[in-house]
Amino acid sequence: MAAPTLRPAIPEDASLCIRIRGMTRENAFSAEALAALGITQESWSAGIADGSLPGVVACMDGHMAGYCFGDRDSGEIVVLALLPEHEGLGLGKALLQHMVDAFRQQGLKRLFLGCSSDPGVRSHGFYRHLGWKPTGEVDGLGDEVLELWLD
Repeated sequence: MAAPTLRPAIPEDASLCIRIRGMTRENAFSAEALAALGITQESWSAGIADGSLPGVVACMDGHMAGYCFGDRDSGEIVVLALLPEHEGLGLGKALLQHMVDAFRQQGLKRLFLGCSSDPGVRSHGFYRHLGWKPTGEVDGLGDEVLELWLD
């Protein structure tokens, strides 16, 4: 297996990102569920194109293995998703760190994201291990809001 490569997301990635989002092991969202939230191939592509939804894609053996996207204006990490067969390889951490670094360079001081409050869900421990702290808030999807302060 070749080493993973990271690259900036391009608008043409949106359709595959939506497909992968439905294939994740935990917290999967189908294309229909995303559309019900207003997230479509068109809206995702437009956000990448206009820079409001910057992202990074991880590729393994020439195929997309996962991605991370954030909201340029608010500092929210909107989504981090990996195909199950690529979990445990450090890709999630690398993708997230890439977005954190990009937002730090942009001058943001605080990042945030929604995460399951269930300790049995992998993301619960993943983000906390990387220094993200609970805010005591819950987002509109019922997820706990975690934050990361940048220096």
